This record gives sequence, structure tokens and C-alpha cells, in this order.
Amino acid sequence: MRNRLKSIIAIVFAVVMCENVCAQETQIDSAKFEFLLGVESYIEQDYIRAAYYFTKSAKQGLVDAQYMLGVCYAEGDGVVQDYKQAVYWYTKAAEQGLAEAQYNLALKYANGEGVVQDYKQAVYWAKKAAEQGIAEAQYILGVCYYEGGSGLPKNYKQAVYWYTKAAEQGHAAAQFNLGVCYADGVAVIQNYKQAVYWYTKAAEQGYAKAQYNLALKYANGEGVVQDYKQAVYWAKKAAEQGIAEAQYILGVCYYEGGSGLPKNYKQAVYWYTKAAEQGHAEAQYSLGLCYVNGEGVAQDYKKAVYWFEKAAEQGLADAQYSLGACYYNGYGVTGYKQAVYWLKKAAKQGYQSAIDILNELGE
Repeated sequence: MRNRLKSIIAIVFAVVMCENVCAQETQIDSAKFEFLLGVESYIEQDYIRAAYYFTKSAKQGLVDAQYMLGVCYAEGDGVVQDYKQAVYWYTKAAEQGLAEAQYNLALKYANGEGVVQDYKQAVYWAKKAAEQGIAEAQYILGVCYYEGGSGLPKNYKQAVYWYTKAAEQGHAAAQFNLGVCYADGVAVIQNYKQAVYWYTKAAEQGYAKAQYNLALKYANGEGVVQDYKQAVYWAKKAAEQGIAEAQYILGVCYYEGGSGLPKNYKQAVYWYTKAAEQGHAEAQYSLGLCYVNGEGVAQDYKKAVYWFEKAAEQGLADAQYSLGACYYNGYGVTGYKQAVYWLKKAAKQGYQSAIDILNELGE
């Protein structure tokens, strides 16, 4: 919508030069004139007046007015929000070939807003918009082909085709997904350099998942010269945006030192905590160890038990053993039955230390 409005605004300034709108009435037909008055009002945030003029123009068949009236009904700008009316006017504009209207109509069918949910219709209109170069529609088609469903069969070649179309227009999510395809060799020959190229494009736009994947490529020297400083740089970018795995890896780097970072237990605890609070099992276990050993935090067995239990419940054998050991030794908690319970959980996963203790206990 914003791209369309930008182009409309350009038309307004090019044709009427703001204060001379009325003077131009004789030079353009009624529908266009009313549409331009609507745009002027919309820019000035006088949405009631804008909707009034868009309606007058739309009823005369002007495609841009039909689209903007659809937007008004979809957003509740100057009119009572009404998805059915939005769909009505989007359809009018879409049938005249307006790409932005086709895309918005596809979304309405996909979400069942103002119309019965219909994935076939959603795909039909998304394709129409994609073929006219709407990047978001191209990306969505790529996702539909990659995952299958929504009226489309799984087709990785088609997914890569549409991801590429959107990526070349600068669509960050498409660039990331295309990078994944090159990294994994999905419908293309595996090519780490191409993966790094597309990850970088998306990462530079702030796409967190791409920043994390790019960090891994620099760390492992895949498709790029190994560079730990760059790895840490991009890992931090991703971690700051909430990517739990990046937060955990930063925690490990600070805990162990190296990879371009000094050993710093407080920073390790900081990032472990960020990841642990998002449910990252390894981070929860590592944070528990920090509390046991008093590294970067005051020693606190109760907090250690808390985090061990969080990780143990997710099936992490290290955490199950450590939790069992805490129960057995009375570190922050006591209970023989609970000790045996968690040690058996770890033992079932082949954790040798847990097996040894259980054998000693005759369990």
C-alpha cells in the first residue's frame, strides 16, 4: 500500500502542484480530479474527506481510487472498518489488473477476511500480483511452493524461482530463504558462496535469522574466509534481536574465551540468561553450572536447580544428571526418589556417570 501511495503522491505533485488543484479541474476528467482530491485529503490525514472523494471516483471506475477505497475500508480510514467492502473494491481494482490490489485481495482470501477463506483464490491473486513484480507476493508464493499446501504442491524449483524474483528486489526474508536453499542444495547446486551472498544481503537489512546464519558461515569458513571477528559481529547482531541460539553461542564464547572475545563470565551469564529465558535447553544447563560454580554470579544452588530442571524437562541428559546429583547430594534441594528419577532419565540416554551412581545405589 505504501509503495502505491508514494507513486500516487508523486502524481499529485506532478499534476496539480497542491494549491493549484482547483485550477486544473478543466484539464482532467471528473474521476481523476476527485481521486486527486482524495489523495490530497489522505496525505493531510483528513480520512473522511479522502474516503468521500475516493468513493465518487471509484464508482466511476478509476482503478487507483478503487484500490485506495479498499484500503480505507480495510484500515477503517474515514469509514467504518468493513472487510467485505474492502474485498469488493480490491476485486474491482484487481480485475482491472492493479497489482497492489491483487496482492491485498490474495491476503484477504488467505486470511478469510471479508470473504470465505479460499486458498485457491489466494494463490490465484498472489500469482497475478507476483507476475507483475510485487515482491511480497513473490515471496509468499515461494513459501507456499517450499512448504506445500495453500492450494499448491510442494515444488522446490518453483520456490527457488519465486524467492529469487523477490530477493532480487531486495526482499530480506526471500534473500534469507534463498540463502538457505543454496546452503542446503535445495533445487539448486549447493553453493556456500551464494548462500553467504544472500545471507549478507538480508543481514545488512537487519534480518536476524540471516545474521545468525552468516555468523555460522564466518565461524566455519564456509563460502567465505574464516573470520571469527565477523562471526562474533553477526552473532551479536542476531543475539540483540533475540535469536536464542546466537545468544547461547555468545555465552559460550565469553565463557571459554577465544573466537575474538575475551573470557568474561558476567557476559557469559548475561547471554546464557537471555537464551535460557527463551527456553534454550543448553543455555539453561550452562546457566545452572554458572550458579553452581559461582562464575559470573554469586553461587546459588537453588537457582542452579531451577535451571537444571528447566533443561532436564526438555530431555537434556547433562541437565538430568546434574539435577539428579543435586537431589542426591542435597545441593539446593533434597529427595532420594527425585535423585533416582532424574539419574534414570539420564541413564536411559546412555549417560555413564548416571549409570555408575545408579549401580552403586543398587537401582
